[in-house]
Amino acid sequence: MSPDTDMNDLTRQRPKNNVNRPERAMSSIALNDRSTALDKAAEGQPRPAGLPSEKRWELLQGLNEASHAVKATLFCSWLNIFLGLVPLGIMAGSLGWNSATVFILNFLAIFPLAGLLSFATEQLSASVGPTIGGLINATFGNAVEMIVGITALSQGEIRIVQSSMIGSVLSGTLLVLGCCFFAAGYGRDTVKFNVGITGIMSSLMIVSSASLLIPSALFATTKLSDSRALGQEIADLSHVTSIILLLFYLTYLYFQLKSHAHLFNDPDDEADEAEGPELGPWAASTVLIMATLGVTVCSDHVVETVDGVVEACNVSRAFIGLIVVPIIGNAGEFTSTVSAAKKGKLDLAIGMVVGSTLQIALFVTPFLVILGWIMGQPMTLHFNTFELAVFSLAVIVVNCLIRDGRTNYFEGLLLIGTYTIIAIGFYVHPDVRDSATL
Repeated sequence: MSPDTDMNDLTRQRPKNNVNRPERAMSSIALNDRSTALDKAAEGQPRPAGLPSEKRWELLQGLNEASHAVKATLFCSWLNIFLGLVPLGIMAGSLGWNSATVFILNFLAIFPLAGLLSFATEQLSASVGPTIGGLINATFGNAVEMIVGITALSQGEIRIVQSSMIGSVLSGTLLVLGCCFFAAGYGRDTVKFNVGITGIMSSLMIVSSASLLIPSALFATTKLSDSRALGQEIADLSHVTSIILLLFYLTYLYFQLKSHAHLFNDPDDEADEAEGPELGPWAASTVLIMATLGVTVCSDHVVETVDGVVEACNVSRAFIGLIVVPIIGNAGEFTSTVSAAKKGKLDLAIGMVVGSTLQIALFVTPFLVILGWIMGQPMTLHFNTFELAVFSLAVIVVNCLIRDGRTNYFEGLLLIGTYTIIAIGFYVHPDVRDSATL
C-alpha cells in the first residue's frame, strides 16, 4: 500500500472520530444535567421532565434527605465517638457483668446520647418557631438529669436524686461557667456581657437557694422529739414550696418567651438561626426519641450498679451524685457553651448555662419532689447541711463575679478552682443518710 493510500484512509476515518466525540460530550452533559436535577430535587425544587418516575423520584429524594440527616447527626459532636459503647453498655447490664464495668460502660455511653439530645432539641426548636421552640428547650433542656432523677427515684435512691440536683447546679455555675469565662477571656484583657439578663437570672438563683434552705432550717431548729411528725411537716413544706417554684418557672418562661422576649434576643444567635436547621422536624424528633430511650436504659443500669461501685471504689453516694452523675448531663452543654464563648458569644454561653441551672432549680427539682409525692417516695427539699452550705456558697460566688457585666480568664480559673475544692470536699465527706429522709 502506497503512502498516498494510507493518508486517504486516515482522512476517511477522521470524520467518524469527529462524529463520536460530540456524542460522548452530549452523554456527559446529559449525565451532569441529571445529577444537577437530582440535587435540585433534593432541595425541594420541581422535578424536570425526562427523569425517573414519580415514586422513584420521591424515593431518591427521601434517601438523600435521610443520608443528610444521618451525616449531620453523626458529625454533630466529637462525643459521638463513644456511640459504640451504647449497645455494649446495655449488653453488659443485661448479662449481669461486674458492677464497676457496667457502671463505667453505661456512664460513658450516656455522654454521646446527651450530646444527641441537646443537638436534636436545638434542631427541633429551630424548626417550629421561637415560642414552641422555647417550650421544647424548657422541657428537654435538662432531659438527662430528669431521666436519671426519675430512674433513681423509682428505685428509691433518694440520696442520688438529691445529690445529683445539687451537683448539676454546682457543675453548671462553677465548672461550665468557669470554662466559658476562661475560653472567652484567654488572650483578651476584659470581656463584657449583658448584665441585665444575668441580673434577672441571678435573682432567681438566690430565690431558689432560699427555697432549699427553708426546709433544712426547719429541721435544724426543731426538736427531734417526734421525728415522724417533723418528717411530715418537712414533706408538706417541700410539696408547697415545689408548687410555688414551678409557678415561678412558668412565670419565668412567659417573661422570657413573651412579655420581655426582646431582652433575651441575641443578634448573633438570630443570624445563625437564619441559616436554617440541619434536620427537619421529623428527623429531629426521631433522634430525640431514640436518644431519650438510650439515656433511659443506660441510666437505669448506672443507678442499679451504684451500690457495687460504692463498695468496690470506696466512695460515698454523695460524691457519685454530686460530682460523677452531673458530669453526664453537662457533657453536651459543656461543648456547646464553651465553643460559643470561645467565638466571642459570651452572652449566649452565659444564657445557656444560667438558664440550664435555673431549670434544674426551678423545674426539675420541684418536679421530682411532686413526682416522689405521687409515687410514695420520701423525696423532699431537705438536703444535707454540707450540700446546702456548698450550694449557697456557689450561688454567692457566681453572683459576685457576674454582677459587674465583665469578666476575664482569671475569674474563670477562680470558678474552676472553687469547683475542684468542692469536689475534693465531697470525696472525703462521709455519707449522712438521715439528711435525705426522716
